Amino acid sequence: MGTIYIFFADGFEEVEAFTCVDVLRRASLTVEMISVTPDEIVTGAHDVPVLCDKNIVNCDFRDAAMVLLPGGMPGAATLSQSEELRKLILHFASHNKPIAAICAAPMVLGKLGLLKGRRATCYPGFEQYLEGATVTGTQVEIDGNIITGIGPGGAMDFALAIVEHLLGDGKIAELKEAMCIK
Repeated sequence: MGTIYIFFADGFEEVEAFTCVDVLRRASLTVEMISVTPDEIVTGAHDVPVLCDKNIVNCDFRDAAMVLLPGGMPGAATLSQSEELRKLILHFASHNKPIAAICAAPMVLGKLGLLKGRRATCYPGFEQYLEGATVTGTQVEIDGNIITGIGPGGAMDFALAIVEHLLGDGKIAELKEAMCIK
């Protein structure tokens, strides 16, 4: 399997981003943290700085297996403004490759028209940006190649759903046991 690219912008939601990085790496998946801003040091919504692995302009994404967008504001809005990221997401969508977004970040997919006719979830108050979606309000929603999550409280369920989608039930059982998840 290729690399899962998680995209960061100032104001990202730390719980969502770090839970995904941690759980996916525990599942032995290759994860790269990518900044969409000029600086590779990005600061979260709660003032936690992180050094990303690379900047989006320094990546070719040939080995990309999944695009993952953490939420948080203004991080999700900044992700939505990245032309390079929008092109990558549209490429993934046209090839039916997995795309995941949580909290406010599903708005990026909604603004690109990728949620029309699909079930999706997001942080309460961002439903209006999920253009054409059936918004469920569940912790996690999987509709085809798109996985969406509700917010910080659903970050673990979201990360586990991604692992299950990519690696199946066996890996989930193994992870839950190792992490003491009932």
